[in-house]
Amino acid sequence: MATFERTGGRRPDELRPISFEANFAPHATGSVLVRYGSTQVICAATIEPGVPTWMKQQGVKGGWLTAEYSMLPYSTHERKARDINKGRLDGRTVEIQRLIGRSLRAAVDLDKLGQNTLWLDCDVLQADGGTRTAAITGAYVAARLAVQKLLDGGRLRESPLIDSVAAVSAGLFGGNLLLDLAYLEDKDAEVDFNVVMTGQGRFVEVQGSGEESTFSQEQLGNLIALAQKGLRELSALQAAFLARQLLAT
Repeated sequence: MATFERTGGRRPDELRPISFEANFAPHATGSVLVRYGSTQVICAATIEPGVPTWMKQQGVKGGWLTAEYSMLPYSTHERKARDINKGRLDGRTVEIQRLIGRSLRAAVDLDKLGQNTLWLDCDVLQADGGTRTAAITGAYVAARLAVQKLLDGGRLRESPLIDSVAAVSAGLFGGNLLLDLAYLEDKDAEVDFNVVMTGQGRFVEVQGSGEESTFSQEQLGNLIALAQKGLRELSALQAAFLARQLLAT
């Protein structure tokens, strides 16, 4: 494993350079530009009064959290048409925004949101693999910044966040176990996993499939262990960034 060479000399078990830039969308309650290497995603958190109609009809108490995801036309090598021009969301977009919503709801006590909806908008500026995992990791940071602003302004009495959440990919490429796949690795990977985990080490979701290939139970365990390593590092990076950001404010 240690002898395998990746682009840029990255080790097989090494994350791409990860960074966060706060307040990238100043009109949102909280926002961040997250970078996983060349992949860049704007994540914005906005809280609005009210909850979906279905919650009122079914007598569901508390607030709601939902997500939207999009890839800007210039985010990929070949222009990607906007969903609005096609008249509908494509299946991939729907899948990813539902994943983001599920992932963030695992870290939130919705009862503590009150009768409010927390929107998480994730827009891909540049795609080089791992846009959904970057979106989840960045969405948590944006949500945490938004919650702090609401707490400081007296709009929330206590934080609804009960944990952090992050996501990363892992896969088999050329028979090698790789962490955090870039596009050139992802498109030709024999096996591709996306793993979402809380800061306390609880799994939220594991998406994995063989791309015209199969994998053994041992490889499955190794891929999960590799993802866990990366997720622990991501959780630490989130915490360090938020500590600096919240101290500065």
